[in-house]
Amino acid sequence: MKFFGKPRSQTAAFLPLCLLFLKSLSLGHSNLYSNRYAGDKVIRLTPNTEEEAFVLKKICHQLKVDLWQPGGVSQISQGTVTDVHIPHNGSRALLTFLQEANIQYKILIEDLQKVLEKGSSLPAWRSRRSLSGYNYEVYHSLEEIQNWMHHLNKTHSGLIHMFSIGKSYEGRSLYVLKLGRRSRAYKRAVWMDCGIHAREWIGPAFCQWFVKEALLTYRSDPTMRKTLNHLYFYIMPVFNVDGYHFSWTNDRFWRKTRSRNSRFRCRGVDANRNWRVKWCDEGASMHPCDDTYCGPFPESEPEVKAVANFLRKHRKHITAYLSFHAYAQMLLYPYSYKYATIPNFSCVESAAYKAVNALRSVHGVQYRYGPASSTLYVSSGSSMDWAYKNGIPYTFAFELRDTGHFGFLLPETLIKPTCTETMLAVKNITMHLLKKCP
Repeated sequence: MKFFGKPRSQTAAFLPLCLLFLKSLSLGHSNLYSNRYAGDKVIRLTPNTEEEAFVLKKICHQLKVDLWQPGGVSQISQGTVTDVHIPHNGSRALLTFLQEANIQYKILIEDLQKVLEKGSSLPAWRSRRSLSGYNYEVYHSLEEIQNWMHHLNKTHSGLIHMFSIGKSYEGRSLYVLKLGRRSRAYKRAVWMDCGIHAREWIGPAFCQWFVKEALLTYRSDPTMRKTLNHLYFYIMPVFNVDGYHFSWTNDRFWRKTRSRNSRFRCRGVDANRNWRVKWCDEGASMHPCDDTYCGPFPESEPEVKAVANFLRKHRKHITAYLSFHAYAQMLLYPYSYKYATIPNFSCVESAAYKAVNALRSVHGVQYRYGPASSTLYVSSGSSMDWAYKNGIPYTFAFELRDTGHFGFLLPETLIKPTCTETMLAVKNITMHLLKKCP
C-alpha cells in the first residue's frame, strides 16, 4: 500500500525533512516531557499478607504514586503484583518504608526519564516513511493516525469506510473505520477499540496493524478473505483521543480522558470505569484525582457516550466486542465487576483457550485467560461488561505485552512481534465466531 502522492521538487521535499530533523534534535535531549520524569522509579511489590497490602494502600495514597498495575490503589491485595511509578521526591521515603516493613520489592526501572529518552532517540521522520510507505513498527501520534485513516478511506474504498461517531471533550473527531467487503446481505459485525487508556500506546499500534494486515492479505489469505466477506469490523484505533494526544505532548503516563471537573482541579475520567454497569462500585474511585475515577455519572464522558450510543444502535448485528489494553499478557472475558460465570461460558472460554494457543504458537509468548475479575482484578463500569450486558454475547479484553519489564514503555522493536501474535489470536476468535457461536 502506498501512502504518498506524486514526488515534489527536491527543494520542496527537503524543507520539511529539515524541520523534522531539527525537531528530532530537541526530542533526543533531556527536555523531553520537560524532564519531568528525571529520577522517577518503577518498583514492583507483591504483598504477602493482607496486613502488608493494607499498609501499601496507605503509603501509596500518601505519596500519590501512579499505579501501573493493578488499576488503582483499592485493588492492591495479598498476592497481587503491584507495579508503582514513584516520583523522585518520594522514592527514598517509599524504599525506606519498604525496607523497615520488610516488604519485598524489585526496582524495574531505575530512572524513567533515561528510558524515555532512549526510546525517543531515533529521528522524528523515521515514523513517516518506510519501504512500503508507512511504518507500522513505530508508534504514531494522533495526527498521523487520523491522516492514515483519511488516506485509507480514499485509497481502499472497496473495503474501508471512515466515519465519525461524535466529538471528544476537547472537540476532536471520534473516527471509526468500517472494514469489510460491502454487500447487501445481512452481515454480523465485530467492534474493536484501542487506546481507551491514553498511555497504552501498543493498543493503537495493534489496531493499525490489524487493518494493514487485513488489506494486504485479503486476496492471498483464504481465512482473511472469508472473514471480511462474512463480517464487518468497526475499528476505533484511538478511543481516548484527547488523552492520547496529551500523552504525546505533556504526560507520557496519562491514563484518563481530559474533561474538566467544576469542583476539583484534577482533570479526566477513567474511560473504562464510566460505563453503566455496576458503575462506581468495587475497583473504581469516586475521587476525581484518582486514575480510576468513575466520573460524575455513567457515560459522563462524550467519548464513552458516543461509543455506547453507536453500539446500542447496532447491537442487533454486532456480535463481538474486542478491546485492546496493556499490559499483563492476558485475554479476559466477563465478568469484571463480580465473581460469577457468564451464561455462555463454554463457548467464550473455548474461544479464549484456542486464541491464546494460537498466540503462543507465533513467538512462544504465554497469555493467561479467564474471567477478568479472577484473572486480573475486580473492576466496575468497564466497557467489556457493559457490551456483554447490552446483548453482545462475545466480549473480550486483551492485555497485550509485556508483564512489567517495560510496562507502558514497550519498545518499538516489540511492536511487530506483539502485533503478529495478537493478529493470529484475533483471527482465531473471529473464525470461532463464524463457526461455533450464536
